[in-house]
Amino acid sequence: MISFSTVRERWLAFLGSFVAVALGVAVVTMSALMLLSGGTGVPERLAGAPVLVRAPTGEQVGGQFAEPPPWAPERATELGRKLARLKGVRAAVADRSFYAQLPGTEQDKGERQGHGWSSAALASYGLHNGRAPARPDHIALDRSYGRKPGDRVTVLTADGPHRFTVSGTLDGPGYYVTDARAAALAGGVRVIGLTLEPGTSAADVVDAAERAVAGTAGGGEVLAGKDRDALAPQQDEMTRWIGAQVLTAMAALSAFVTVFIVSSTFAFSVAQRRREFGLLRIIGATPKQVRRTVCAEAITVGVLGAAVGAVMGSAVAPSVAGVLVDAGLQPEGFAVLSRWWVPCAALVLGSVVALVGAWSAARRAARVAPMEAMREAAVDERPMTRRRWAAGLVVTVLGAACAVGTAFAGSDTMVLLGLGTAAGLAAGLALLIPVLVRPVVGALTRPLAGRPGATSLLVRENMRAAVRRTSATVAPVLATVTFAVLITSTVQTTETADTDRQAATVRARTALAPAGTPGLSDAATATAGVTRNAMLSTTVYGGRGQVALTATGVGGGFAKLYGHHAPPMDSVVVTESVAAAHGWRQGRSAMLTFEDGRKERLRVAEVLGDGEVPYQLVLPRAVVRAHDPSALADVAYRTGEDTLPQLGGALGAREVSVQRYASSTEAEEDRLVWIFTLMLVAMTAGYTAIAVASTLLTATADRALDLRILRLSGATSGQALRAVAGETVCAVALGAVLGMVVVIPALLGMVHGLRESLGVAVEAVVAWPWVAGSAGGCLALGLVASVVPAYSLLRGPVGRPGARMG
Repeated sequence: MISFSTVRERWLAFLGSFVAVALGVAVVTMSALMLLSGGTGVPERLAGAPVLVRAPTGEQVGGQFAEPPPWAPERATELGRKLARLKGVRAAVADRSFYAQLPGTEQDKGERQGHGWSSAALASYGLHNGRAPARPDHIALDRSYGRKPGDRVTVLTADGPHRFTVSGTLDGPGYYVTDARAAALAGGVRVIGLTLEPGTSAADVVDAAERAVAGTAGGGEVLAGKDRDALAPQQDEMTRWIGAQVLTAMAALSAFVTVFIVSSTFAFSVAQRRREFGLLRIIGATPKQVRRTVCAEAITVGVLGAAVGAVMGSAVAPSVAGVLVDAGLQPEGFAVLSRWWVPCAALVLGSVVALVGAWSAARRAARVAPMEAMREAAVDERPMTRRRWAAGLVVTVLGAACAVGTAFAGSDTMVLLGLGTAAGLAAGLALLIPVLVRPVVGALTRPLAGRPGATSLLVRENMRAAVRRTSATVAPVLATVTFAVLITSTVQTTETADTDRQAATVRARTALAPAGTPGLSDAATATAGVTRNAMLSTTVYGGRGQVALTATGVGGGFAKLYGHHAPPMDSVVVTESVAAAHGWRQGRSAMLTFEDGRKERLRVAEVLGDGEVPYQLVLPRAVVRAHDPSALADVAYRTGEDTLPQLGGALGAREVSVQRYASSTEAEEDRLVWIFTLMLVAMTAGYTAIAVASTLLTATADRALDLRILRLSGATSGQALRAVAGETVCAVALGAVLGMVVVIPALLGMVHGLRESLGVAVEAVVAWPWVAGSAGGCLALGLVASVVPAYSLLRGPVGRPGARMG
């Protein structure tokens, strides 16, 4: 009851903790609901088949989403015949897919939207108008394109644009041609769909299909019901994976920052209430009872805040999911599923987080001596304890060690060490701020001491005397500037360095890049006369576990572009990391599975260093084209003096600078990274804004007596407000300066590491707009949180100084 009454009477002091817990639980609830929601479901074009058989998946590497290796042609034929003979099965349809696109439409890289007409039997939709394709130049397509039977259309394929006559329109996506035409354009078979006789149960067929698959060399996986969701497009799976990383990071950051804010808020509250705890000790309260009182206050705030947060998180999850879909962090069709136990678990988590955050402050309150009730001075005589000294020095040293390690780390650990540098130095300086306040504030405000008038001197001495109050204001500003500036500067520096590296690895004048298409067709590169310099992209499977590997087919221009000879027809060039992972050595052979399901044993002609080429394998162009009829070139380079001809929009290609192409290769990934970055920065800034506002609101409300004494001493309301505003400006400036002190070594260490790992000149890019924005935002918020309540306190009549103590 005492704790509840205290929270109710001193609600302003606990407002920051309440808001932090509510927001933290809302983010955790929202993130958990989205993470536990399913995918987008089975694709429409396969949803009409109750049972689907998928080729066995190869080994999946974290963060990599590739289709499973296809069956060998003879295995697919044998399995299809076995499945077609099963009782209750009407037909076993082998799904063949190839690249097809109408000019002017959007399509992601790697999408294959063309299919043989027999695959239409597997779809959940059918013909809307017209009839099935009967000739090689017939095509059926989605009616949303606005075409009708009899129209002539141009469709882009891997070997170039082709003219088709629309034989029919469909109620769903895709381009359907005759099976013979699809077999010539497509690679291997990965999915066989089973259509069933009327009255046949899918469950009855599944067992028989599994036995048929088990008895066929190569195997496979039988899917029915919700298990068919595993066939969702790999692009959707990758998007969901990226979204999961964002949501996990948001939830983890929310939990961590909530603990930080609750901890700092309760620590400041305990420091402000030392006389109150001293009085409790005088009237007989034991240290254990004082500790339980503070913990009960934390649980009260935690339960109330968590309840609000759980409701808020459940309510906003669908809307936030829509925003993530629009931003490309969740696939189209993603929907949030409601689970009652998630907000309940978040409610418990919020209460625990609040208790954990307040535990240190509760122990400190228990150590308050009864004589503190007689303490009148506002000067903080011993703001640092031995434990805080030790913790601050150790964490600072660890942060400095991370900065040194960043300068010599590889690209996979560089970002983590950079964040470790920021976290270590920021936490260390935050712990050591009470030591730094008096000398640093004294040095920075020395010019104020010589200025006429008492306001400047009052600002300077107040900050040096109230070390805890100043430290509590500086710490969140330090954290805001550090993480906002470091995260944005790191992203900009890394993006610039990666673009420079890619542009430096290839010796070319310009690049022929795709324009509105996922890649370049053979017709585009041939028309431009750069086929020998084209990078024909495909995926092959090899090594232990049939891992998906990115590969390119190159022609005679490869030696001039990259300084290495193109491999002979029976050979392959591999990168160093791939060779080490799979035990491949120069002169030895490697068994590879291609897009048509066929296997070849190729000799390893050369092992290149990682980063020398933007692929894991380099193959002869003829080998790639023979095994992957649907392969497209990522880019083709111009090395001579002649300019490329104007290709027009029909071929989907344009000439750009090598630098521009390098920057555009990962434009979508960079966009998602920036969205992720902005979300983290906004979340960090939002939480630290809560801490700044809460600290200043509490501190200003607690200074009513100081402000009255100022008025009685002859100060005007304007002078008192200028003193409060001056302290806020100085605290924010100190936090911003310390934040940049943390950012600089972390950023310089990362720049040195990038130079060593990439082998190109890398310059640090400091996001100065974020420096100004983060510091300016903290200043504006701090002035509102301090000046407004001070103005409210100064509006009333000036009473006697002891009135507050009565």
